[in-house]
Order: sequence, then C-alpha cells, then structure tokens
Amino acid sequence: MSEIRAKIKFAGGEEIRLTLRPDEAPQTVANFVELAESGFYKGLCMHRIIPGFMIQGGGMTCDGKALHEKPAPRTIVGEFRENGYANGIKHVPGVISMARTPAPDSASSQFFICVADCSFLDGQYAAFGTADDEESIAAAVKLSTVPTHSLGWYDDVPVEPVVISDVEIIKEAE
Repeated sequence: MSEIRAKIKFAGGEEIRLTLRPDEAPQTVANFVELAESGFYKGLCMHRIIPGFMIQGGGMTCDGKALHEKPAPRTIVGEFRENGYANGIKHVPGVISMARTPAPDSASSQFFICVADCSFLDGQYAAFGTADDEESIAAAVKLSTVPTHSLGWYDDVPVEPVVISDVEIIKEAE
C-alpha cells in the first residue's frame, strides 16, 4: 500500500504537511485527493478561523469584502463513528477533518485543521489525516491567530484573506 501525503501551501508562504489516512476514511481521502489533483482548492481561502480551535477552508473565495462559495462537485458519506464508521482518528492539533452541515452525509470540499485539542468532535466528524511535523502544527496555529471579523452572514473571517495557493498530493510507496 502506498502512503498518501498532502502539502497545503498558502499565499503567505506557510505550509501544512499531512499524512492522509485512507485506512480510516477511504472515501474522504479519495475525495480530497481528487479535488486537490484537479486544482479545485487553488485560490480558495481559509474563511473561518477561530484561535484555540481550528482553521477552516476549501469552499470559498475571499476578496476582503465578501465570501463567495465555490460549489463542490459532490457530497460524500460521513466516515465517523456516529454515522456508523469505525474512524479512530482523534481531533488533536494538526488533524485535518471534513466540515459539514448538521446532516451527517453533507461533507463536500470544506475541511478544517485543529489547532488545539478538539476531542469533543471525535466520532462526529470525518478526520482523515494528521500533521507530519511540529512545523506544520505551528503553521496552523500561526494562521489561527490572524485578525478576524464578521463579514455578511459569516463570523470569524480573516480581515486579510488567507489564500490556499495549492494543495499538492504526494504518493509514496512504503
């Protein structure tokens, strides 16, 4: 089995390196990889940032004046315990997980990265990867401290857009 890694690159130079876990969330990883390889995430922003909690993005463009949703091509099944899946990844700093609406099978392209212990989310969201190193966790924590404000219907929006320049997928043989 090959190992799948992702590198989320930001316009400000930050990088978050992750190991994806298809053994825990195969459909979620496949969806994320397909979106990344198609270029879907390029130019999107982290539109929701809460210090001491998480950074969220992957579904909106930001111009500093408004958020604009980029429709995702599909929704996927929620691969988490409360939805009948045995996903054992814990929501600790550096874990990437799918964002969703209250409907369990509503995840599409938006993801979040925990910057603190978010164990209250365990079993309720499809975690699908972990940070590779302390530098990646530090980058996520740094991004979680940018100034935010309310913008239209949305709260916790960065004042200056935090833009994803690329999500690179690296497949390595074990």
